[in-house]
Amino acid sequence: MGTLQLNSYGLASLKVPQNLKQTTNTLKNLKPPTHISFSRLKIRAVGTVPESKSDAKEPEDPPSINFAFVHSVLLPDGTPDVHFRTACGGQKLRDVMLDSNIELYGPYARPLLNCAGTGTCGTCMVEVIMGKELLNPRADTEKEILKKKPKNWRLACQTTVGKTDSRGLVVIQQLPEWKAHEWKYEKLLPPELSQ
Repeated sequence: MGTLQLNSYGLASLKVPQNLKQTTNTLKNLKPPTHISFSRLKIRAVGTVPESKSDAKEPEDPPSINFAFVHSVLLPDGTPDVHFRTACGGQKLRDVMLDSNIELYGPYARPLLNCAGTGTCGTCMVEVIMGKELLNPRADTEKEILKKKPKNWRLACQTTVGKTDSRGLVVIQQLPEWKAHEWKYEKLLPPELSQ
């Protein structure tokens, strides 16, 4: 039939021999092409295999921030509903919560009832229980909206969590204005997330 060759420039070519015999009448009128070129291919090495096991190092986990989101409503057995998530630092808390399917707006979830992250409505309030050191300082718009609220309340849309290389734990109380219970976070955290 033909041969496929790959040259050192990454170009593929297909060569068909001239003495190709055809057996049917329909194929007698067709002449096979003598040379076909394909588009340029790039071949890139993705990694190397270590020569021995002693050279291989354990890959280090990428920097990430662990989150514990506590819902404002208790579970039927009387314990708080806690959701654990992990995300990269340098993101807005609002984006982390929405990407992780964590309830942020409660009754204000419809598009016309919140400002979509501009920091003007105050419907994305959260209470920071632990990990305040990983958050950016309050902005002026946030100070204005939260001036009558406790100091550990933040607007999720104005809160940046850490930097891209940050590690740590942030415990967030969702919908603090609707909270009807008190809890102790030391008892809730699993051993792999506690500091």
